[in-house]
Amino acid sequence: MRTRSLGPGATAVGVVGYGAWPLSDGAPRPREDDAVRAIHAALDGGATLIDTADAYCLHEGEAGHNERLVARALSTWRGPREEIVVATKGGYTRPDGAWVSNGRPEHLRRACDRSLAALGVERIDLYQLHGPDPEVPLAESVGLLADLAREGKIRWVGLSNVSVDELRQAREQVAVTTVQNRLNPFFREAVADGVVAYCDQEGLGFLAYSPVGGGRLNKKLPAIAALAPIARRHGVSHHAVALAWVLAQGTSVIVIPAARQPEHVADSQAAARIELTPDELATIDGTEFSIA
Repeated sequence: MRTRSLGPGATAVGVVGYGAWPLSDGAPRPREDDAVRAIHAALDGGATLIDTADAYCLHEGEAGHNERLVARALSTWRGPREEIVVATKGGYTRPDGAWVSNGRPEHLRRACDRSLAALGVERIDLYQLHGPDPEVPLAESVGLLADLAREGKIRWVGLSNVSVDELRQAREQVAVTTVQNRLNPFFREAVADGVVAYCDQEGLGFLAYSPVGGGRLNKKLPAIAALAPIARRHGVSHHAVALAWVLAQGTSVIVIPAARQPEHVADSQAAARIELTPDELATIDGTEFSIA
C-alpha cells in the first residue's frame, strides 16, 4: 500500500488506515473473534494505522473495550507489530451511553493511564484529544498532553475536531503531529474551513474520519449516479471512489474507514490503488451529496 507521512518527525503509514470504533460502539456489535478477524484483514491488507479511543464502547462501565480488542488482535497477528501505529483518544466519557466532553487535565491523565493499560503498552504511539471541551480552556487540555509527552507516556500528540485557530493555539504549547477531523463527500468543512490546507502547508497528518459518510449516509453512495462510471473505469466500488476522492483533497490526508467484515476492509483498501483523474475529481466536486 502506498504511504504518507503521519506528521513531523513521525513515520509513514498506509494511506488507508483502519477505524476500529464499530467493533465496540453501535449495533450490531460483532462477536469478538469476528472483530479480531476484521482487524487482521486490515493489517494483512497493508494498513499500518489503527484508530481507536477509550470511549469506543457502549457505556462508561466498559470504557477501553475497543482498545482492549485492538490489543488482542495485535497480540495474535503474525505480522511485524513494530510497523503498526496505534492511535487512541481521550476527552469523552460515556455515562449511560451518552457522549459527554471531559477535557479536564485530571480526567485526561486518568484516561491516558487507562489506555496504556488497555493497550498493554508502556507508551502510546499517537494520543489525541478527542475534541475541545467547551467547559475547559483548550490550553489546559493541551498542556496536559504536553506533560504526558514529556513524561514519555505518549510518543506523538494529535487533536481531533479542531479549527485552524485552535490548532495554531495548541501548537504554541506542544508539537502536534496529526489532526483528525471529519471529511467525506457529504461533509467537506475540513476543506472549506482550511484545516486540510493548513495540514498540507505545515506537514501535519490529516486523519479523515467518517470518510464515506458514516452511519446511514454511506449506504447512499451506490445510488449516486455520478460515481457509477468512475467506479466501473477503475474496477472498484462506489465506496472506494469516495475514499479516493477524500485522499485527493490534500497531500496530508490519510483515511481511516471502519469495517466490521473482512470483505468490507478489502473494499476500502482498493482506494489506495487508484488515482482519480482531474475530470473525475471535478465531477465529484460538482455532485450534490444529499444528507436528507
